[in-house]
Amino acid sequence: MTDAELAAHLARIAGRILIEVRESAMFEGKQLGSAGDEVSNRYLLHALRAQRPDDGILSEESRDTLTRLDKDRVWIIDPVDGTREYGEARTDWAVHVGLSIEGEAAAGAVALPDLNGGEVLRSDRVAPLPPAADRPRLVVSRTRPAKQAEAVAQAIGGELVAMGSAGAKAMAVVRGAAEIYLHTGGQYQWDNCAPVAVAAAHGLHCSRIDGSPLRYNGPDTSLPDVLICRPEWAERVLEAVRQTA
Repeated sequence: MTDAELAAHLARIAGRILIEVRESAMFEGKQLGSAGDEVSNRYLLHALRAQRPDDGILSEESRDTLTRLDKDRVWIIDPVDGTREYGEARTDWAVHVGLSIEGEAAAGAVALPDLNGGEVLRSDRVAPLPPAADRPRLVVSRTRPAKQAEAVAQAIGGELVAMGSAGAKAMAVVRGAAEIYLHTGGQYQWDNCAPVAVAAAHGLHCSRIDGSPLRYNGPDTSLPDVLICRPEWAERVLEAVRQTA
């Protein structure tokens, strides 16, 4: 099984487990989110250690020991991206399974378990990008949209589309439901490693908001900003970011 195949398989199964946890009716509210995080994380850690015992792992839900820094191959996972949306049974939450090789998002999968019966977007199965909208759509947080994204949207004549998790927003660009995902409100490596691997494989522009490369498996897990967009919009968006900073 290739790395991308493994990522897709694990993300899909973790998504199914999460839906079963939610449908068990044993938990609700914050308890549901905590239970989902714990069960999904446990499954992903166990499977990765069994299938790729020599690789490092960085998970949002596990203590970071920094032993991963000695490894070139590190799996970066978010067991539930968008805990609030997961608890509300919305479609805009995700499971991230990404692989960093020598600091680059090399392979990955993002599962959207409540979308279309369980959709998984992956770095090894690439479809042509759907036609773009005439007016660019920028996906932003549905609860706390970043001010800079709002300013950029105004500068380029774009339309804001509110959405939940980072993975769901990034995959909206891959799926053709948006043209641009610009985030400046603070993220961590697990928030965007798998989405960037999938988006880059589909030919999208992926960078920091200053245009510099996204690097993974650094000692600081913070990766506070990201731009994922259709390539034809990259330069214009980066210029708008500079002008609105």
